[in-house]
Amino acid sequence: MCGIVGYVGKEEALPILLHGLKRLEYRGYDSSGISIRNHDEDPVIVKAEGKLENLIEKTNDGLLFHSNSGIGHTRWATHGCPTETNAHPHHSDDYNVIGVHNGIIENYQELKDKLIRHGYTFYSETDTEVLIKLVDYYCKKYKQGPIDAINKTVVRARGSYAIALMCKNYPNQVWFAKKGSPLIVAKGEDGCYLASDVPAILKYTKNVYYVDDFECGVITGDEVKFFDLNGDDITDKKVLTEIDLPQDSIELKDYSYYMEKEIAEQPRAIKDTIDKYLTDENKIDFPSLGITQEFLNNLDEIYIFACGSAYHAGVVGQHVIEDLAGVNVRVELASEFKYRNYKMNPRSLAIVISQSGETKDTYEAMIKAKKYGIKTLAICNVKGSTIARDADYNCYTYAGPEIAVATTKAYSCQLIVLYLFALFLARTKYAIDKEKYYELIDEVKEIPAKVTKTIECRKQVQKLSARFTEKTNVFFIGRGIDYAVCMEGSLKLKEITYINSNAYAAGELKHGTISLIEKGVAVISIATQPDLLDKTVSNMVEVKARDGSVVALTTKGNDVEGASKYQIYIPDINPIFAASLAVIPLQQLAFYTSLNRGINPDKPRNLAKSVTVE
Repeated sequence: MCGIVGYVGKEEALPILLHGLKRLEYRGYDSSGISIRNHDEDPVIVKAEGKLENLIEKTNDGLLFHSNSGIGHTRWATHGCPTETNAHPHHSDDYNVIGVHNGIIENYQELKDKLIRHGYTFYSETDTEVLIKLVDYYCKKYKQGPIDAINKTVVRARGSYAIALMCKNYPNQVWFAKKGSPLIVAKGEDGCYLASDVPAILKYTKNVYYVDDFECGVITGDEVKFFDLNGDDITDKKVLTEIDLPQDSIELKDYSYYMEKEIAEQPRAIKDTIDKYLTDENKIDFPSLGITQEFLNNLDEIYIFACGSAYHAGVVGQHVIEDLAGVNVRVELASEFKYRNYKMNPRSLAIVISQSGETKDTYEAMIKAKKYGIKTLAICNVKGSTIARDADYNCYTYAGPEIAVATTKAYSCQLIVLYLFALFLARTKYAIDKEKYYELIDEVKEIPAKVTKTIECRKQVQKLSARFTEKTNVFFIGRGIDYAVCMEGSLKLKEITYINSNAYAAGELKHGTISLIEKGVAVISIATQPDLLDKTVSNMVEVKARDGSVVALTTKGNDVEGASKYQIYIPDINPIFAASLAVIPLQQLAFYTSLNRGINPDKPRNLAKSVTVE
């Protein structure tokens, strides 16, 4: 959620920090701040509520203060309101330690009470101030340097954190530590950097180290060092990772919004993902999978753990895997599963889906599965992320960087990986014959072109979006795979338009929801599954009979005009893959409705791109 940047080197730190924070805006924030510290000079801390432009203005575009080292932060409020006082960086009473923090310290009140007993006072409502002053306490009580003080602090603090610190007696150094929140460090030509995500430093270097849990370290002007909980230097054991992302991949180019750009990039992203796993001979090859034939033959259940849009992709995957491979699939909200006393089938595989690879709830569900001895397969978009590193197997999506908070292309690529995995599993278990396999592979290969055609019909959706601008309630209904798409379409609409939208399995209408249908209420009905079409159309007729305004989203050739007021048609496609096309108009509808309502679709209120806290 929050963003961290840090720099020590030859250049002016402040412009680099502000650039990094600008690149991390997509993570969500409500305030921001920076601190620089020169040798034998009082430190400078500048904070601002609201948009980053307020901080940039306060620092005169980064020209007001001069230093070669500093830290910066964008905050998403957890403890305490989004005020300037609660914004980071925070400092000890005498400014001995200044720091920023991502995550949540669960026992902060207990630690705060301890520090108060030792004479510390507090000016903010945050858990971060407690964490910074605890480091200061250990520095002074034991007269120890940052390594020991940080290690003592992280052992005492329960929860998640990524921290960056500057200490008075260690000028031109930025210290860091991590548990459960993402953090990377890197060495460039003109200095060393740290950040909570790659876009913040991509302009300066493409070679990064991923900080592991319970590690701490320091960046100086010319080196990066790592230490373990014992204080031993482990720098030689760290692996440098090259980030394969061009700098212009995170630029808006000719688009006004990242969401608009990322919707348009879906054909390319989908094709790139297909090309990574499909050989010239139309064989599916997952190079890093490594699952044995014996394991797959004995596999009789799959669990899918995910949150948000990734969960919706998992529901589509459930239908596709069950239909093609004949393996039972359970899709679980990761945020709920980790609290359940559920006994997992030992002859199973756990698939975890996360765009960032840092989703805390999903990660913890994966760890729970591993404790049961279940093999785990991660589907994520970020190589080197926490989930990717700790999973037994990985199938990456190749969506490229996704900046808008509301996911589009990452979701679409998750669907593709699930399709290919279902086909791979079905063929491995001989659930389908060669003829059927190659027929479906040909269908998958046509998806990018059909997505392009769907995107090109945007004017029809844009016109329809005007009718949604003043809506306060919208319902989505569908059956089977269509219901899974309904959930994603509903989420998109509520995420970036703030319209109260809800998705229902169409057959559940008569079990209560139909009481909410009255004149003018918008109901979007998705009907792409031929075997369920008649039943879905009957549900549409029920809504229409109660003066609901029905929008039918279906494939060309289906007769839905008598049951609906408006129609959106997508190209003909094998129904098992229809989610890849049906979701496109729903993404566009949310995007255009957001603009009509005067909302920035890239930065919806209260939301963050990567949810790294509970």
